[in-house]
Amino acid sequence: MRSMAMLLVALVAVGCGYSEEEMQAKLGRISELEGLLQDARNESEERQTRIQALETQNSELGERLRALGQEVEGLESERGDLQSSLDETRRALEELRQRERQQAERLNVFRQMLERFASMIAAGRLRVRIVRNRMVIELQNDILFASGRAELQEAGEEALREIVGVLNSIQNRQFQVAGHTDNVPMHSSRFASNWELSTTRAVNVVQFMIENGMNAELISAAGYADTQPVVSNATPEGRAQNRRIEIVLVPNLDELPDLSSLMEGSS
Repeated sequence: MRSMAMLLVALVAVGCGYSEEEMQAKLGRISELEGLLQDARNESEERQTRIQALETQNSELGERLRALGQEVEGLESERGDLQSSLDETRRALEELRQRERQQAERLNVFRQMLERFASMIAAGRLRVRIVRNRMVIELQNDILFASGRAELQEAGEEALREIVGVLNSIQNRQFQVAGHTDNVPMHSSRFASNWELSTTRAVNVVQFMIENGMNAELISAAGYADTQPVVSNATPEGRAQNRRIEIVLVPNLDELPDLSSLMEGSS
């Protein structure tokens, strides 16, 4: 910029008939003005730096005033908002930690069940799996019951005794025994439909488990007929898989979402 300005002055000087001495004087003045402009810029930057430093100092003084309990306009409101936000963050963090603890506990229980049932799983007598985010012990009907009947077989009773021993070692948990059938209609003098058959089988399993040491307060029974197949009923193999008893680990109440807020304002 400076060289361009000097060149411009030189051209003007030539065009206007300035002498060499006059032209040098004008160039010198330009140089002087440029120096003053740069000084002004430097001073402006220094002032800006000082302003920022003063703003920082002012902020620090404001913090000190608050610590000393002196009134600062709007400070109490801001502090209240900050405290509310902090409390909310703490609650959210605690809820997250609680969910993490519950998840870790559930994984530990599932791991223990797999370890305790390892020999029965390897022998094909049962399997442990996750269904709709719940841990399920599944036994096929051919181990427990004869076709179309609800009386436990000897092999089924033996398997259930082992299962009771494992479930009793799991603290503070409830279980539901669920009976399932295939889609072949049931019509007999005892069972009017698969609903009666599946429910009676589940109840008989529960009663046997209670008789063999299971806490009656921790177990229940339910029948689902053919409404929850695990595979298609189109083949004999599929129907055999769907005829089963499931022992479901019921989630604790504190693992379920809090729905109390849905009742607020309702009457």
